[in-house]
Amino acid sequence: MSEERVFLCSAWGIRKLRHKKSGPDLSNSKKSETIERKNEMKELEKTYDPSQIEDRLYRKWEEKKYFHAEVDRSKKPFTIVMPPPNVTGQLHMGHALDNTMQDILIRFKRMQGYSALWQPGTDHAAIATEVKVTEKLKEQGIDKKEIGREEFLKHAWAWKEEYGNRIVSQLKKMGSSADWDRERFTMDEGCSRAVKEVFVRLYDKGYIYKGSRIINWCPVCKTSISDAEVIHEEQDGYFWHINYPVVGEPGRFVEIATTRPETLLGDTAVAVNPDDERYTDIVGKMLELPLTDRQIPVIADPYVDKEFGTGCVKITPAHDPNDFEVGKRHNLEEINILNDDATINELGGKYAGMDRYEARKQMVADLDALGLLVKVVPHSHNVGTHDRCKTTVEPMIKPQWFVRMKEMGQAALDIIKTDELSFVPEQFDKTYIHWLENIRDWCISRQLWWGHRIPAWYCDECGETIVSRETPTVCPKCGCTHLTQDEDTLDTWFSSALWPFSTLGWPDKTPEYEYFYPTSVLVTGYDIIFFWVIRMVFSALEQTGKSPFKHVLIHGLVRDDQGRKMSKSLGNGIDPLEVIDKYGADALRLTLITGNAPGNDMRFYWERVENSRNFANKIWNATRFIMMNMEKADFSAVKLSDLTIADRWILSKVNTLAKEMTDNMEKFELGIAVSKVYDFIWEEFCDWYIEMVKPRLYNDEDETKAAALWTLKTVLIQALKLLHPYMPFITEEIFCNIQDEEESIMISKWPEYTDEWNFEADEAAVDTIKAAVRAIRNLRTGMNVPPSRKAKVYVVSAKEDVRYIFESSKSFFATLGYASEVHVQEDKTGIDENAVSTLIHDAAVYIPLEELVDIDKEIERLEKEAAKLAGEIKRASGMLANPKFVDKAPAAKVEEEKAKLAKYTEMSEQVAERLAQLKK
Repeated sequence: MSEERVFLCSAWGIRKLRHKKSGPDLSNSKKSETIERKNEMKELEKTYDPSQIEDRLYRKWEEKKYFHAEVDRSKKPFTIVMPPPNVTGQLHMGHALDNTMQDILIRFKRMQGYSALWQPGTDHAAIATEVKVTEKLKEQGIDKKEIGREEFLKHAWAWKEEYGNRIVSQLKKMGSSADWDRERFTMDEGCSRAVKEVFVRLYDKGYIYKGSRIINWCPVCKTSISDAEVIHEEQDGYFWHINYPVVGEPGRFVEIATTRPETLLGDTAVAVNPDDERYTDIVGKMLELPLTDRQIPVIADPYVDKEFGTGCVKITPAHDPNDFEVGKRHNLEEINILNDDATINELGGKYAGMDRYEARKQMVADLDALGLLVKVVPHSHNVGTHDRCKTTVEPMIKPQWFVRMKEMGQAALDIIKTDELSFVPEQFDKTYIHWLENIRDWCISRQLWWGHRIPAWYCDECGETIVSRETPTVCPKCGCTHLTQDEDTLDTWFSSALWPFSTLGWPDKTPEYEYFYPTSVLVTGYDIIFFWVIRMVFSALEQTGKSPFKHVLIHGLVRDDQGRKMSKSLGNGIDPLEVIDKYGADALRLTLITGNAPGNDMRFYWERVENSRNFANKIWNATRFIMMNMEKADFSAVKLSDLTIADRWILSKVNTLAKEMTDNMEKFELGIAVSKVYDFIWEEFCDWYIEMVKPRLYNDEDETKAAALWTLKTVLIQALKLLHPYMPFITEEIFCNIQDEEESIMISKWPEYTDEWNFEADEAAVDTIKAAVRAIRNLRTGMNVPPSRKAKVYVVSAKEDVRYIFESSKSFFATLGYASEVHVQEDKTGIDENAVSTLIHDAAVYIPLEELVDIDKEIERLEKEAAKLAGEIKRASGMLANPKFVDKAPAAKVEEEKAKLAKYTEMSEQVAERLAQLKK
């Protein structure tokens, strides 16, 4: 290696020199640099207080535009779109985890030199916002219907302005480094234009149509909802068995069983299986529909399972999706017997106006009175409920707008079989595939005012439907100028399905769209794969011809410490802002990622947050120690050959760590990566290396002090960079105080593995030293020797290379091993016979007994301990020899005494062995 000294960056600032470099650059930067000391050394506060640094640093990052990504063809793009939180939203642990994971990835890629765009924004959240605004108006004595649509929308926009930025400010408290300059809203001008464009394109292609089909109707929200918004919950209910009289055959009945007897009013047939011999003669006959004046036919259809129930099924086409299909096959009438609020409508006769459950109760009583109620059987079954308001939904036939899913669903299925789209972990492919294989046409119209209004108009004269990007003024069919726009709005997910490309300027071919799309990775929970992920995929494939993202990184739920889902009803939710106020954002972020594996739920423990805070304190205190010692030597001209075995060991360790962490993070193993840097900083760097170098720092004559200081600073900075994506605030504060070469850790270079810092032999050597130190500490602990009592330590090895390791490491080995002196030799010459020993690989360690303990006092102590143990053994043996105790005492108590006897016996043997050794 060249003897030319390579000048290094220090904590006091730099000026760059034109310098011909011929040796290894220890700063791992491209240019050599020298030192210009400042008059005053920077200092960290004595204690780490996140509340004093986090807001200040975040303002700095925003002001410096570090989050902003530009189209830069000299760099590779890396793009993440933020799942847009609702404008009504409050930050919860799910948001905290989701956004922490995204921030880790975007900070990592930014440091790697990518043009890293984290595209943020918020969702208008149609139903959620409309409910909130309606409730607010109600409190003011204002009825939504009385003020009308336009006035209501003014209130909705005012709500959005007042509350829409709340969750964004909370995400900032988390340290989210999203490009807020590019923040979007699902109802902003650009996104709204994209929505209209997609609607018109799909309509023109025949993929969007309007028709009367069975949809999920929420009687509380009074709107249709999609299949994905229906949660099927197991509920206890009943099967009501009812006799339908056969017309013209007095005393003959067809027995059906139903879980919803009130829908009987909408029955238009009873179906049997065509292969069911029990009912061959009745197919085609008419039945009296109980409680009505109508007659309905018996039909044969393979839909009926002849093995289930009575084999006869009531068909209600307007209130059951399967019955709807049967009705279409047999041209049955569709009779809707419910109002929008789930009361019985005017077709219900005497039951009109009753709530669905009130009508059910009355109808069952009337059937019983007529002798037509055969029996009532308890039955547990799946009941569909609206995921938002938890109301039981009603399948109901209504005219709605639908998206035909056959072709687009197949395209989304095909793409998962290629390398253009993958789930992490892979198991969530199954969820994606299962949903697509069973997908039905998507009901996209909602009976709401807040949202994207459907771009369809109807001619008041001829009824022509006009779908247009712009508001039409004349009917293309009859020339009439009286046109009325459809009252409905689009499902929220229709606009958020376009999020990966609408936010980048599509349908225009903007520079951002051309550069940042397709996006790189989507981070989201497994609970919205079918809500959102699938819709983004098929929408993107249809509109852009590309998958919207390369990878879908799935995370689980954050549960409480008992494993329960956090919810308002349980009162077990934990506010992330409360955690931040108490422990800081870094501690919360580290807690959420530590032990986190893709796709798995995690439990939240306050103790873990405290551990994360303690880790931050550990780094802070270690840095203060380093900075307080940095003026003890000028380390500006240190070269690799100046480093000691300990320095090369820790440098090699952080070098390998960079390689492993990079590999883990590229594979989205964020929890594994952070555990490695955590262990490195806490154990290897703080607990081992800093303790190793202290004797050199405290010794004014030690010529390796400069090498120690350079290594301390260099390794700390490397470790801070590796930790930065996880704990951005504390790493930035320390980084900006311990060096002046770079203005922010955010835009510094991600550490890369270099062969120059690979010292495998030194790693093995220090591992040998550490093994000896652990052995000495275990031996001393077993003999109750306090750390303050020093003792001679002899290291004996027949191998010259092992002896060299200990000879060259005496200074720190003595400190770590509590040694007053260290002697390294080839054999046991000069070592007392009573010396205690411990073995490590290829060496033995001896310590003179009298150096560790006062032998007479130790014998006295051990004899007392032996007597005490003998008493315990006698007591336990006596109890176990007593048949009354063994036969009558609880089995657990007997086992407990047996365990005690075994423990006392083992301890007694150890004490006897020690006494024998001391009395030699």
